[in-house]
Amino acid sequence: MEARLDKWLWAARIYKTRTQAADACKNGRIAINGAQAKASRTVKAGDEVSVRKPPVTYTFRVIQPIEKRVGAKLLPDILENITPPEQYEVLEMHRISGFVGRAKGTGRPTKKDRRALDDFTAPEFLDADFAGDFQPFDLDDDEED
Repeated sequence: MEARLDKWLWAARIYKTRTQAADACKNGRIAINGAQAKASRTVKAGDEVSVRKPPVTYTFRVIQPIEKRVGAKLLPDILENITPPEQYEVLEMHRISGFVGRAKGTGRPTKKDRRALDDFTAPEFLDADFAGDFQPFDLDDDEED
């Protein structure tokens, strides 16, 4: 038995829609047995499908090629997850590191950056009394003396 790759990726719940699965194939994120694959390529039992979802590359072994979506409880009958543990470590490191991808000074500041800027530019040495007592001098008054 064989199935189209994009349909299998959707039926195995790797992608939410068949369109997303087809786009991933078109953009070169899917490989079967190490070779890039188009959406129309057929998968057979025993094939290894690699799915690149940055920063991780997941690897699955096809147990049963299907084209109709099944419940999540039936997934062990459809595929076997053979992703190496190093890939999950990369995913965990990416989660821990947070949003570090933006270089400082580029783009719009994040909420955290905005608060840091506000704290930095806030005049902490000025209080309400000082602001009211301040009288700027007038240059014209000095000339009359």
